[in-house]
Amino acid sequence: MSGVHIGARIAAERKLRGLNQRHLSDRAHVSHSLLTKVEQGKRPASPALISAVSRALDLDRGQLTGQPFRFNGRGDHAIHDLVPPLRREILSAFLAPETDRPAPSVAELRTAVAELSGRAEAGDLAAVGVQLPEVLADLRLASHMYDGHQREQVMRLWAEAIGAGRGFTRGLGYFDLALVLADQYDVIAPQSADPLCMTLGVTKRAQDFVAVGDPDTALALLQRARDDLEPLVAENRPEAVSVYGYLHLRSALATARAADADRTNEHWHEATVCARRIGGDHNHYGLSFGPTNVGIWGVGLAVELMNPGLALTRHRSLRIAPDMTPSRVGHHYVDLARGQLLAGDRQAAVRSLQVARQVAPQQTRYHPMVRETVAAIALAEKRSTEPLRALATWIGLDR
Repeated sequence: MSGVHIGARIAAERKLRGLNQRHLSDRAHVSHSLLTKVEQGKRPASPALISAVSRALDLDRGQLTGQPFRFNGRGDHAIHDLVPPLRREILSAFLAPETDRPAPSVAELRTAVAELSGRAEAGDLAAVGVQLPEVLADLRLASHMYDGHQREQVMRLWAEAIGAGRGFTRGLGYFDLALVLADQYDVIAPQSADPLCMTLGVTKRAQDFVAVGDPDTALALLQRARDDLEPLVAENRPEAVSVYGYLHLRSALATARAADADRTNEHWHEATVCARRIGGDHNHYGLSFGPTNVGIWGVGLAVELMNPGLALTRHRSLRIAPDMTPSRVGHHYVDLARGQLLAGDRQAAVRSLQVARQVAPQQTRYHPMVRETVAAIALAEKRSTEPLRALATWIGLDR
């Protein structure tokens, strides 16, 4: 497994540019000792380090993570075969449809988008990829056929479908398409006449800035969005409080990637207050915002801050609601595995990845941190175990 972990790719790209480890650590503003351990496979690469190094080397982060991941199985080829028709529809987003067929009714579109969002929340990438081009095409057609309030409803649904599209493209590692979808969201959402829908476009843009190693820009965008949202929050509208709290969670991730523990905990605390304020778990705008998801984020944020003790403490106090979406539960167990690995408990990390696989198999299989965690465990283990070998085979690390 010496060539499959991200550290090996970092070392290769660094050497191609004639840089030694000290030069790269200075450019990326990361610890020299940490970079050394990551390149040697003794420490898994974190998303923060990946973003910082990819920016320092002028690389797309997919070049370091190895995404999009492709396996030899027929099912894997099938899921990647879903991308070209989606790409064509994304490129056609603002073109007038060349068809004489009638547009689906708003009710039919609402049903289709609800099904799409449900599959996205389940982490079922293949099902999303199958349905997404047709739903986007129907929404594009409807945007040309309806006007007034009906058209605003269509644009609101279109924005929601783009959210599912972002999850699909990012989940498989097609970041170029995810960026295009963020641009389209910024055009479509304002036509919905829904201020909360518009605000959520900021979170998508912030997510992309964080991913490319620019948390400061992300934080500035999120702060302005919160300022703009305060009048609606003051009205105590639950949907507005959910979006406001989610903005704090996104800010917490940005500060965590900047290794600012104090500000991260401040934002997480504000999100906790918002979750208590709405009184339970809700799925306003597909955010799954509430005490459960804020608790899940708390574990992940502690891992981002490289504080496994805090992550494990928060996990022990977390009570996951039975109706929490599989995608969020699966993501939690991936983060938990990372924290357990940092704490030196490799067997527990394998068990957590097995849970993530059971809850959201496709999302887990294509997650870059799953591959990095499995590779790090394999390099550290003197003897391979059957559960570890099964995971490695499943995600393609044995090839």
